[in-house]
Amino acid sequence: MRELLLGLRLLFGSGPGSRVRFLLMAIGSSLGVCCLAIVLAIPGVLDAQDTRVAGRQPAIPRDASGTAVVDGYPKTLTRTDPYGSAPLTRVFVARGTKTVEPPPGLRTFPRDGQVFVSPRLRELLSHRTALARLVPGEHAGLIGPAGLARPDELIAYVGVSRAQLPDGDPVEGFGDSSVPLPAVAPTTLDVLRFTLAAVVLLPLVVFLSVCARLSAADRARRLAALRLLGLSRKGTQRVNAAETVAAAGLGAILGLGEYWTANQVVSRIGLPGFTWYPADGALTLQTVVLCLLGCPALAWYVGRASAGKAAADPLAVRRGTAEKTPSKWVFLPLIAGLGGITGYCVLGVTHRAPMNTALSAWLMPSAALLAGAGLVLSLPACSRFLARRMARSARSFSFGLAMRRNEAEPGGAVRVATGLVLLVFTASLAQGVVIELDGAARSSLPVQTYQILYGELNGSQRRAIEALPDVRAHVVTLPAPLSADWERSTGPEGVVATCGQLRRAVPQVQGCVDGRLMRLWDPGQPEDVRVHAGDDVRFDHLSLKMPRQTVRYRDHQDLLVLRNGGVLVPPTVLPPDAIPRGATLVLVSAPGEKTVRAVLDGIGGIAPTADVIPSGLNIDEFQEVAIVKTLLTLGMTLGLLIGVAAYLVAAADRAVERRAQVTALTLLGARTRTLRAAQVAQVVSPLVVGLVPALVVGRMAESSYLVIGGGPVLWDRAGLPVLLAGAAGVVAVAAVGALPLVGRRIDPELIRRH
Repeated sequence: MRELLLGLRLLFGSGPGSRVRFLLMAIGSSLGVCCLAIVLAIPGVLDAQDTRVAGRQPAIPRDASGTAVVDGYPKTLTRTDPYGSAPLTRVFVARGTKTVEPPPGLRTFPRDGQVFVSPRLRELLSHRTALARLVPGEHAGLIGPAGLARPDELIAYVGVSRAQLPDGDPVEGFGDSSVPLPAVAPTTLDVLRFTLAAVVLLPLVVFLSVCARLSAADRARRLAALRLLGLSRKGTQRVNAAETVAAAGLGAILGLGEYWTANQVVSRIGLPGFTWYPADGALTLQTVVLCLLGCPALAWYVGRASAGKAAADPLAVRRGTAEKTPSKWVFLPLIAGLGGITGYCVLGVTHRAPMNTALSAWLMPSAALLAGAGLVLSLPACSRFLARRMARSARSFSFGLAMRRNEAEPGGAVRVATGLVLLVFTASLAQGVVIELDGAARSSLPVQTYQILYGELNGSQRRAIEALPDVRAHVVTLPAPLSADWERSTGPEGVVATCGQLRRAVPQVQGCVDGRLMRLWDPGQPEDVRVHAGDDVRFDHLSLKMPRQTVRYRDHQDLLVLRNGGVLVPPTVLPPDAIPRGATLVLVSAPGEKTVRAVLDGIGGIAPTADVIPSGLNIDEFQEVAIVKTLLTLGMTLGLLIGVAAYLVAAADRAVERRAQVTALTLLGARTRTLRAAQVAQVVSPLVVGLVPALVVGRMAESSYLVIGGGPVLWDRAGLPVLLAGAAGVVAVAAVGALPLVGRRIDPELIRRH
């Protein structure tokens, strides 16, 4: 305790310079704690949204045998359709005679002809008339926050009569312990946590360490003086740690306040693709405890470690001797991380990549984090080695001076470069995560198909849907009866269509004759069921003979519209109302997002309660990818902010530390231009030394992640120019930022003090 009090007395009694340093350390720590709180709050925000979704799930009443009880209970039917890249959820509700609490966010069930909508959906309805057909009825109010996952969710409760809802489920209440589709799947959330740890937490540790080592040289000389006056070795370390812990503690409190303010402001504005309520991002006890204890603990460790040389060899510190050669053990994390990353890259090249194994889920992220930490730890040793080699062959005085300074003191220049090196490494890793998510959600189909049960539509609805402007083709498929075990079909599929409709549905058709029963044959596809000409073919209550004539067609490569070996049935051959209820209306359109949205809007306006299945289109994955991309962008922004802040703090601190050397060189006759050139070389050379392995290791980490991700992209060559341009920009910024660090004013007093 005596040493801690001594450290605080030295802090407030060592002049305005110490107080300014303390303030800068506190501000830097507050920024780091704010970023840490943001990262820790993300899982809580997603969990709060999933909890509200679970709270509005209907509970079905059942009797002792498990059969649903319908009499008197309200009935609901939920339909979720894609609206652009976001899901539009419509809950059709028919009131009953029994009293049931309405779903969260509603004061009462909507009556027949009434509709409750979310605030965001209300905004869209006011200026998009086509969307209004999806939620028919009189506007009766807005859904409250308790019934919405997030403020921009598209959801509506539509009141209908019980006769209009024959397939609805009875409801005795709302609320479930689990959510059917979480906002972000657990596996994707694990990936997000790992990426944010690499993108934000690694640079954050470096930044907090930089802040804790402000004016390290001045403090080391002061601590060495205390050690020479008789203070013990551990006591010297505690004196230094007292200042860093006090600054980190104050910074932690300020950082939590900054996060609270940012949460209140940004949550009301929202991020692209992701919004939340302020209460979702409220500080939890775990976050507060971790920030208030973790940041000072890191500062305590850094403070004790940075005072180690002054405590162990105070005379060497006072005399300004050169730093010791870094230990070779600093390469161990980099070697271990590279081993794991290289192994996965080799497995990818040999097409033996492990798919969805628990070992890979932990091994690959651990290898990437070890590689990132290894880049930081090995940078001083690599910089010193190359500086010694280049100094021997340097012909320029400025360059030689810079290399000799980096050789004698590699840690100072490395502090300036570390944050930017990690920024480039994590940018490559985050790019791989985005590529893998894009590959999982992007639709690469040549066409888009939509399946609707034929029995759910009446005649006028079918004709209106088939006449939609963006529908390229439509056919009706007749399913063959299933086997006794319900696992396979016992006959071919029937396709009710004209030759013109068939030609618009598939790329190539040969030999089609209108008005005749014909067999469908695609030479490029296997035939599921072999039926000979003349055999009986049954479709529910419809019986036909397998025709002899054949239509040769070519289906799409990635999406089969028709089943090979089926029967083409002209509409004129069938008697009126002969199509079975189990038939399916298949629509075909172009795959563009605008076209798909127009078709779905048209179907919803004509038959709002029809269940539409768009093949190959998973709207929940689209929304998940949009959320993850937004959070990754937020993480990259925080990482960029932290990296730049670490550079600025370290560069300014190094300029202050080198004032004595710069003044001495100026008094010896060195020109300002020479000193500035030396300063630029001194900053840029370790940065380049770090960026080259950061690019290589980052690309390898990205490739290893893509290998275990199992997506369509394994080796991303398109992102390399972006990373190279980013690395060049980082070097340019560092070079420009190093120019003002050498001033023209000469202060001989600095020579006397040192």
